[in-house]
Amino acid sequence: MTQFFFACTFVIVEMFILAAMAYDRSVAVCNPLLYTAAMSPKLWALLVAGTYRWGGLCSLTVTCSLLELSYCGHNVINHYGCEYSAVLSVSCSDTHFSQMVAFVISTFSEVCSLLIILASYVFIVVTITNKPSTGGIRKKTFSTCTSHLTAITIFHGDILLLYCVPNSKSSRLFVKVATVFYSIVIPMLNPLIYSLRNKDVKEAVMKLIHTRLLSHSE
Repeated sequence: MTQFFFACTFVIVEMFILAAMAYDRSVAVCNPLLYTAAMSPKLWALLVAGTYRWGGLCSLTVTCSLLELSYCGHNVINHYGCEYSAVLSVSCSDTHFSQMVAFVISTFSEVCSLLIILASYVFIVVTITNKPSTGGIRKKTFSTCTSHLTAITIFHGDILLLYCVPNSKSSRLFVKVATVFYSIVIPMLNPLIYSLRNKDVKEAVMKLIHTRLLSHSE
């Protein structure tokens, strides 16, 4: 239950951190001159603290609903970790209330975060299309946002499939694979997704490859 609590907390926190990053990009694109004042360190601290408080509250609610259940027989979880549906499957009591709690919380959090992301990118697209395309401003802006959109697509795609669709026993293998994606694969890909969009990182990688090629040719 402790493992589940922290895992659930971090999933919800990442969900809203991605939304906060989308809002940050919209402010940077739509109001670049006011960015420093609008996105102050104090505001970012409040956003991060708010996401952790909300994530902890949601996770505590779902964990308490699981603790109210009865567990009997062999308590072997058919999963590599304490994922919600896997814990629920070893319960021998009525799980309807716990499922409804998890469904409402996950759907509400998912919809709120996606609405923030959607609204932010609508403002970005409208602002960019209304600006002159001199100097490749549009291309540069969309290139900067691509990494963030990639992370959002992979993360929210898995979450939508896992937590906003009622669980069935026939989908246990799918749940395992999807959980591996959002808990292991995505965190491994995030540094690659974001860093390869950075000009300095690109130059460093190219320089390293060039140096290695020269050393091998000698």
